[in-house]
Amino acid sequence: MTRPLMLLIFSLAALPRSLPGAIGCTLSNPSEDLKYLYPEMTTFKEELMEFPKLKDGAAMFKGLRARLGSDLDPIYETYETAYTVYSIFKGSVRIGIVHGVNVPGKGGVIQVFLSTDPKTAEITNFFFQRLESPAARQLRSKEFRAQFTGLTLADFYKHDYYAAADPGAKADKVAAVRPPALDPSGRPDYEAALRGLRKNLILLDFFVYGRRFEPYFERAQQAGHKTSKD
Repeated sequence: MTRPLMLLIFSLAALPRSLPGAIGCTLSNPSEDLKYLYPEMTTFKEELMEFPKLKDGAAMFKGLRARLGSDLDPIYETYETAYTVYSIFKGSVRIGIVHGVNVPGKGGVIQVFLSTDPKTAEITNFFFQRLESPAARQLRSKEFRAQFTGLTLADFYKHDYYAAADPGAKADKVAAVRPPALDPSGRPDYEAALRGLRKNLILLDFFVYGRRFEPYFERAQQAGHKTSKD
């Protein structure tokens, strides 16, 4: 083996490997996928969001776990994980926002994408780009997914509030969602799908909507703390 070749091999070996914990979630074919969601689309824009590069990014990442209500995954939910926000335009008017996340599921990673209204932050659609699960057919059904249309992050935070302060409240829109018929093997992926929806909404509130739903989170936190003291 020649000396230059040996030096090249050692140099390549010394390069830092890509961190497995920085795996983001992007659309496989943005042009076609976004056109399917928004037939009237004329153009779209991609923005890469990374906590280390955002103002107050460290504080936002620290707050993600509390708002999500569960521990962060060491592979798909690290501080270095990059997120892609797609803005959809008709002419010069932004008509939609699309964002996706990875969440761990029973059969592997689940990729959950949301489309939301740019003004109201309401869910207009959601779909799975990747879902290997015994419950895949049920979770992909239009009937199940349609139940989330019109919900916002406020509804998920209100769900936390009602769980602590007023269990069974009729105003709890998230509790009103009817899960599809599942056997026990599919239940973990149903829970993972809900977690992916919530995670999407939290990140969009950070990245796009100026944290407009923070008052609902704070109210839910206060209710939870009061319940734990009682």
